[in-house]
Amino acid sequence: MGVDQVRHDALVRQALEAAPTGMLVVDEQGRIVIVNRHIEDLFGYARHELIGQRVEMLVPERVRAQHPNSRRAFFSAPEARPMGAGRDLYGVRKDGSEVPLEIGLNPLVVDDGTVTVASVVDITERRRMQARLEASLAETETLFRELHHRVKNNLQVVASLLSLQSRFTEDLTSVAVLREAQQRIHAIALVHEMLYRSETLTRVDFSSYLRNLTSHLTQATAQPSVVLDLDLDPTVALPVDLAVPCGLVVNELVTNALEHAFPDGRAGRIRVRLAREGSLVVVSVADDGIGMSPGLQPASARTMGLRLVATLARQLGSAVGWDVGNGTSATLKVEVE
Repeated sequence: MGVDQVRHDALVRQALEAAPTGMLVVDEQGRIVIVNRHIEDLFGYARHELIGQRVEMLVPERVRAQHPNSRRAFFSAPEARPMGAGRDLYGVRKDGSEVPLEIGLNPLVVDDGTVTVASVVDITERRRMQARLEASLAETETLFRELHHRVKNNLQVVASLLSLQSRFTEDLTSVAVLREAQQRIHAIALVHEMLYRSETLTRVDFSSYLRNLTSHLTQATAQPSVVLDLDLDPTVALPVDLAVPCGLVVNELVTNALEHAFPDGRAGRIRVRLAREGSLVVVSVADDGIGMSPGLQPASARTMGLRLVATLARQLGSAVGWDVGNGTSATLKVEVE
């Protein structure tokens, strides 16, 4: 062996020894050729106990028989890669205990063939931190679910109080105002109920929300001659800061159609549409009823419901488009990330 080769081998050993992780060199027969001090510390063996031994001595017995085949497969097509991608890897220490590992494999061509240089990292502490993080996330999720549940319950209490108050009110105008307030509170409470039941806790399945909301409204107004036609994209999900105002807009528009578009038991249809148009979510409510009074401009109307629609649309950075030529149609387009 020449002086240059001796110097090269010494540099390689020094580099492996200075590496911040465990370094293990194995030949094609599976014999351990070189280890560094981190491998000694990790597995509890002295260096002389490892050199020349089969690397399978560091593999748990339950998977030891499979390891030679995996090693041969690596040497047949050697390339740098993580070992056991997608699987949990473990090593076995001298005392028989197991340690979770992350292993990277790199082929290295030497004079007498190819060896594998394995970087070995003990991920015990990483696993502990991951477990603590998952426990913390689970606790936070539980707290958020409880928060949505309590908000929903409190809003339902308020709605119940308004309903009770309306029973003791003889003025029909006051009763109508209380009923409308009750329905608005229900629209908000429904958002929190769906978030409580949602897997994500941050986005509302808005198609399901609209089905529940419109079903509640039609039952509350008892208009059997009015057919509800829903055309809802099931992929649309909205964050809570958009879901609440959008839900209130639909609540006002559907309520307005049920109360004013079909007088004297007139039959008709209300169509609620939810769709995506690029980065926009489009919500529309259209009816084939009697239409609005001549000269009434919805955007500047002074009725509580239509003013609320305009205010909520501005809050969403949008505006409601109206078509009052044949029945009444209102469309809201909202930018969603």
